[in-house]
Amino acid sequence: MPSNTKKSPATKKSSTVKNKKLGKGLDAIFGGDISTLIDDIEKNTPETKHVDISLDEIRPNPYQPRKLFDEEKLEELAISIKEHGIFQPVILKASIQGYEIVAGERRCRAAKKAGLTTVPAIIVDFSDDQMMEIALLENIQREDLNSIEEAKAYLSMMDKLGLTQEQLAKRIGKSRSYIANTLRLLQLPEIIQNYVLEGKISMGHARCLITLPKEKAETLAKRCIDEGLSVRDVENIVKGIELGNSRKERPRVTKAKELVYVEGLLRKKFRTKIKVDENTLTIKYTDTKDLNRILELMGVIEEN
Repeated sequence: MPSNTKKSPATKKSSTVKNKKLGKGLDAIFGGDISTLIDDIEKNTPETKHVDISLDEIRPNPYQPRKLFDEEKLEELAISIKEHGIFQPVILKASIQGYEIVAGERRCRAAKKAGLTTVPAIIVDFSDDQMMEIALLENIQREDLNSIEEAKAYLSMMDKLGLTQEQLAKRIGKSRSYIANTLRLLQLPEIIQNYVLEGKISMGHARCLITLPKEKAETLAKRCIDEGLSVRDVENIVKGIELGNSRKERPRVTKAKELVYVEGLLRKKFRTKIKVDENTLTIKYTDTKDLNRILELMGVIEEN
């Protein structure tokens, strides 16, 4: 378990990792693989240079593209930290207001939930440009960034580093068409971008809506949520709208009030998307864990 004893300023200063390579572009340092860079820092920093830093002094990377963190996964990590401590130090950069996170924001957040006041850390020297690139690459390569967060990160990186789509694609190991298609999501109205951020509609749904006028796109996005439309459904509706043939839209079905009422009760009980049609009940789940949760609520399987 990491100590909660705060190191003296002298100890912190002496622990800063100096590396001449850090003055270069990140592609020259590690070829675009964030794991290689982080592993290199950790392997080449002796444990004697790991320092305990107060969580109150640590700030998120200002260029962190991820805005939403999975609370359930953070809770799981917090439980693990309570039981076993933090074995992998976070990587920080000294700043005017304390320290900024280079890698390990999830560990810092979970450590707070676990009641820790300090975390083991390695202090490194990075430029702002490198901080931005690391934040983006860590999220892309180690976690699944939400597509809107990813698009905003690409745009920010292009603006601040003066990169073209082609240059950015080479720098992070993506195709230019992938970068272009992701950036197009930022043409969507803000309310639709928020639906994607909140996981209410997928990137596939969102891409279908890009060509529609604002009002029609927002209306169809709301239908995706309310009616559980598939990406194929939306593609067909959009084609119908673009052809000026409203008959190609999937017709709205006015549900009986009783069915709407039952849908509401089931959604409240199972905390998931429920669709009740005549003679059909559809219950959506995200993964095996979510399916087991629903089955437990139904009484089909026993709780662990």
